[in-house]
Amino acid sequence: MYNEKILVVDCDVNIRKVLTIRLGFLGYKVFFASTSKETLSLLVKESPHLVLINIILSNLDGYGICCKIRDHSTIPIILLVGLEDVSSRIKGLELGADDYLVKPFSPIELEAKIRSLLRRSNPSLDNFLPLAKKNTAEIKIGLLVINLSTRQLFKNNTEIKLTNIEFTLLELLFENAGKPLSRTIILNNVWGYTPQRNVDTRIVDVHISRLRGKLEDNTLTPDFILTARGIGYMFCEY
Repeated sequence: MYNEKILVVDCDVNIRKVLTIRLGFLGYKVFFASTSKETLSLLVKESPHLVLINIILSNLDGYGICCKIRDHSTIPIILLVGLEDVSSRIKGLELGADDYLVKPFSPIELEAKIRSLLRRSNPSLDNFLPLAKKNTAEIKIGLLVINLSTRQLFKNNTEIKLTNIEFTLLELLFENAGKPLSRTIILNNVWGYTPQRNVDTRIVDVHISRLRGKLEDNTLTPDFILTARGIGYMFCEY
């Protein structure tokens, strides 16, 4: 049984019922919001561990809520999106969401994704190991300083704010520096599941793009996160 708090941003009565029953049965404490104001209020009042947003609602700006949450917090965000709406998935990820789930969704799949993100957002819950052995040293690579113990990243002595997923992705890449990693391997180690559809690997591409935007001086000619053509990505050797 779990006891983390989950904030659900959704107006759909049926989805609310399903989530109340399924997540409540597992021990999660579930809160609901249907507006941006309610969402931000509950974020402050309840300090949830994860937010679940139904992105396709006529009377709700799911993208705007995602942006506002990300402006204030690195809390894990999962989006609920339509089966055929690939553009919604990509846009949501670009705005800061950590993962998505396609409707109609399997409650079991949702529970697995929630648990995976919660483990990665709280190192004390994390029972997986990256491909290479972890260490806790402070690593300096050019102008970058990466501290694995505090999960902080600095560039030019200025801290760069990363979400937990972004830091875990960075950690996996630089602990395997010089070794090309496929999108499937990255997805499995960072998000905790194997892609069922080709589009699932776009999660990796979008997060790599976001991470490059924070690390690189020029994202078109990256110095740190390199593209391994025909394979995936790798961190530069150091």
